[in-house]
Amino acid sequence: MSDCSEGFRIGIVAAKFNQQVTNKLVNACVNTLTAHGVRKENINVLRVPGAFEIPLVARAMAKSGRFDAIVCLGAVIRGDTPHFEYISAEVSRGIGRAALDTDIPIIFGVLTTETVAQAVVRADTKKFNRGGEAAKSAIEMVMVMRRVKTMGQHSDAGPSAGLRQAARRLAK
Repeated sequence: MSDCSEGFRIGIVAAKFNQQVTNKLVNACVNTLTAHGVRKENINVLRVPGAFEIPLVARAMAKSGRFDAIVCLGAVIRGDTPHFEYISAEVSRGIGRAALDTDIPIIFGVLTTETVAQAVVRADTKKFNRGGEAAKSAIEMVMVMRRVKTMGQHSDAGPSAGLRQAARRLAK
């Protein structure tokens, strides 16, 4: 992964709420991106008040044309009210819609946990840090989207000729 990702431009939008968890997610994300060749000056981190605000900023970042991928990081932890369900559902829906609206990979790295302890474990770099995993997904998705954009450009015959050739092979 590291050879190809040097020129990648990655945006990170992270919630301030539950900062003891989100700071660890952001640090792991940035460290993983740089370990895989993304230059630090090509990583932009924006903080928003809470998880609910993540989709709007992620969509704006994606639409700016300045980023190859956006990583969304936050922690929504269940409490005693239905607030958890509303926020989790809207953040998930908003991030998915932003990706579809912009054709830019927008990675979901928002923890949705039952307890603070579960969130801390998922942000622990010695165990499973979702921030680092989200960074790897961003790099992989940039490569996939670049490949999609170049499909058919390597041949004058275009993609339909490739389909015809595959059909002929199957018919034999």
